[in-house]
Amino acid sequence: MNVLEEWIKLASAELGLAPADLDQKAVLDVARDVAHNVVRPGAPVTAYLMGIAVGRGADPAVAAARLSELALAWPADHPE
Repeated sequence: MNVLEEWIKLASAELGLAPADLDQKAVLDVARDVAHNVVRPGAPVTAYLMGIAVGRGADPAVAAARLSELALAWPADHPE
């Protein structure tokens, strides 16, 4: 087991979740798209927002796709 898998296992248990509740690839892909196309600190904030949306019933795959699409469409010359 690698460090990330171990962390997910422990963090999930701490929050009363199962590691299988997490689509790790989707979260990491969204975080990458935001960090590389918008702004680095936006990655964890966006992951948190996605978690809130999913917790309120949003489909995780749909939420991830919408956020990645939004980040990938972010103008490169957008002022910070």
